[in-house]
Amino acid sequence: MPELPEVETVRRILKPQLMGRRIVTVSVDRPEIVAHPSADEFIRAVAGTTVTDMRRRGKFLSLVLSDGGSIWLHLRMTGALLVTPANLPPEKHTHLIFGLDDGKELRFSDQRRFGRFWYLAAGEEDRYTGAGKLGPEPDTVTAALLEERLGKKRRMIKDCLLDQSLIAGIGNIHGDEILYLAGIAPDRPAESLSGPEWEKLAEAIPDELGTATARLAMTPEEYLAGRGREYRDEPYFQAYGREGKPCLRCGTAIRRITVAGRGSSYCPKCQK
Repeated sequence: MPELPEVETVRRILKPQLMGRRIVTVSVDRPEIVAHPSADEFIRAVAGTTVTDMRRRGKFLSLVLSDGGSIWLHLRMTGALLVTPANLPPEKHTHLIFGLDDGKELRFSDQRRFGRFWYLAAGEEDRYTGAGKLGPEPDTVTAALLEERLGKKRRMIKDCLLDQSLIAGIGNIHGDEILYLAGIAPDRPAESLSGPEWEKLAEAIPDELGTATARLAMTPEEYLAGRGREYRDEPYFQAYGREGKPCLRCGTAIRRITVAGRGSSYCPKCQK
């Protein structure tokens, strides 16, 4: 599933291409992709509006529209969002297409069909997306805030980092990387962390996510050539996916354990 750096990369690439563009047509071939309202109502509400902004909240993206409403979307496991020339053959599993007034198309493809769209009218309470339940953005966290929100929890710290209601945007991959930077084992109970460890974690969260986002920077042409999917950061991972390989700090073999049902990689020597 794309995490904050990947979702922010999509926003940075697509926003300049979508700003000021009027949505002329909307086609949906999988009605279940639209979670609210119905697919037909979604089409009627969105067609004819102009995109005035593109934002990110956690792993959600939103298009702000000229009618005061907004389109929210979540890529989930395999969703991809592309601005393409209209004559480019669509990707397999393309389920939603916005025809734009410059002749291009905004296309959403999703092999597993877990991704979702929502339209919220101007002033409509968001009781649908779940974005309102998200915790703070990672670049706003402090040691004091982390200790206040997590410090009394018996849950493992990796599990807490993945809880979107506690901190928004962190997923399994960058959760491993954050804890590696902070020198904290993923299976530590959150309540066991000391004051200095909360400080290290508060530094590692924005550091890892900011660095990863910067590494993913690419041109719209490069993004289109990769069909909105080839923007992963694997060569730079220090813990995630490196089970059995030597730690880049001390040489100890990276170990993989299961935390809250998710595979977690860490160095048993560097991460206490």
